[in-house]
Amino acid sequence: MVRVPVPAVLVRWFISAVALFATAWILPSITIEGGDGFLTALITAAILGLVNAILKPVLEILSCGLIILTLGLFMLIINGFTLWLSGWIAENWLDVGYSIDGFWPAVLGGLIVSIISFFLALVVTGDED
Repeated sequence: MVRVPVPAVLVRWFISAVALFATAWILPSITIEGGDGFLTALITAAILGLVNAILKPVLEILSCGLIILTLGLFMLIINGFTLWLSGWIAENWLDVGYSIDGFWPAVLGGLIVSIISFFLALVVTGDED
């Protein structure tokens, strides 16, 4: 049997989609509307990946002092903001159906997405970093 290697970006995208889908299942303030919920999570994961690649480094540099002052806890706010922005883009620009009912549910959702993604990455890739 021939094993075809899957690019790491596709694995990370799938892990993010599973984490977003699970977060919507766990938190009542994050909802997936429409027919195919996992397709919605895949699209939102792509949006989240783009937002994290483009905007998150800028936010980290601009808030470096707050991140140091809070011993890294301000990263929860940044993660929540990027999740909220991704949900807003998915809902308002692309009409995908991934909605988040406010900023603080997005912060909690960002924490849950990070935890689920971390453990899924450990299981799927076998990496410990």
